[in-house]
Amino acid sequence: MTDLRISETTAGETVSFRTADGVDLRLRAVGPDDGPAVLLVHGHGISSDMFALPEIRNVTDVLADAGYQPWLLDWRGSSRLPHNESGRPYTLDDVALYDLPAALAQVRERIGERPLFLVAHCVGALAVALSLTGGLLPGLAGVVAQGVFLTPKVSTSARMRVLLGSELIGSRIGHLESDFRKVGLWSWRTPLYAALSRKGDCPDPTCRMVHHGWGLGAKLFEHDQLDPRTHDRLADLFGAIPLSLLPQLRQMELAHAVVRWNLDDDRYGALPENALDHADRLDAPLLLLSGSRNEAWLDSNKLCHQVLSTRYPGVDVRYTEIPSYGHLDTFIGRGAALDVFGHIVDFLDEISARQA
Repeated sequence: MTDLRISETTAGETVSFRTADGVDLRLRAVGPDDGPAVLLVHGHGISSDMFALPEIRNVTDVLADAGYQPWLLDWRGSSRLPHNESGRPYTLDDVALYDLPAALAQVRERIGERPLFLVAHCVGALAVALSLTGGLLPGLAGVVAQGVFLTPKVSTSARMRVLLGSELIGSRIGHLESDFRKVGLWSWRTPLYAALSRKGDCPDPTCRMVHHGWGLGAKLFEHDQLDPRTHDRLADLFGAIPLSLLPQLRQMELAHAVVRWNLDDDRYGALPENALDHADRLDAPLLLLSGSRNEAWLDSNKLCHQVLSTRYPGVDVRYTEIPSYGHLDTFIGRGAALDVFGHIVDFLDEISARQA
């Protein structure tokens, strides 16, 4: 039986490595090993499999066919790694300080002097913003941030739900399951799961849970953009959601900026307290992407483009909006190869030609 977790294209080199704070992570290299490399950074509650769905023409296929070598990172929040559920609680500070620089070093060790781009989604993009403005990801050829980057912005209802979730739920449980089968009918968490997954018309409880952002009230994707095969295995694609990130996400949204959480811990001193205040350190061309129906982060990236263009005119930044797409479907949507990935490849090609 074919493993539907990843595309056959991903049958490349797998690199396991350990961060400076002792967390085991994974990288998978794909495609030609003589072109520019692209580090792909996934979002919260999912894994690098989101970039390599075998049932659609995925971004890994598209990049490889265009002559790039994708490197798929599973950082500590990956649903494919034990740390997401069994490891110690973490914040985006840990991802920005430990995971991303270590992954970059692993890739550079293997690609030598070839150009290296970075493509990040959602919470992964927030961590990239914090790490970049701390000067911890030097020498990138270009960066693509999907959904959100330096100026997170959510709806009022989502803001209140994050507040309640971090104060009421997060103080009592460490994770929320995406898959109802892992909760069961007789768990004390069953009523909570039922309450959080009550919205939506889809009969699949996992779809309702994930589609509406694990009860946060913001749709993560446009339902009709998914291939039926992707929809049928959402429970496999998504894992448990660690709630340790909620307080920092709430603080970021209130500030409309990416901010450091560990202000009194010297270990995190390399990270800026407010990433937006240090955006002048962005020394790589930046493409901000967002679906026109992004309910998870609203028009965060449009706002980011406006702010960067005004406050930091020296930063090379452009913004592209994808009509009729939401948030996550920009990568896992059945038509994303036609509607979305071309924008990424065009950007990479433009920068590659400029730097040649």
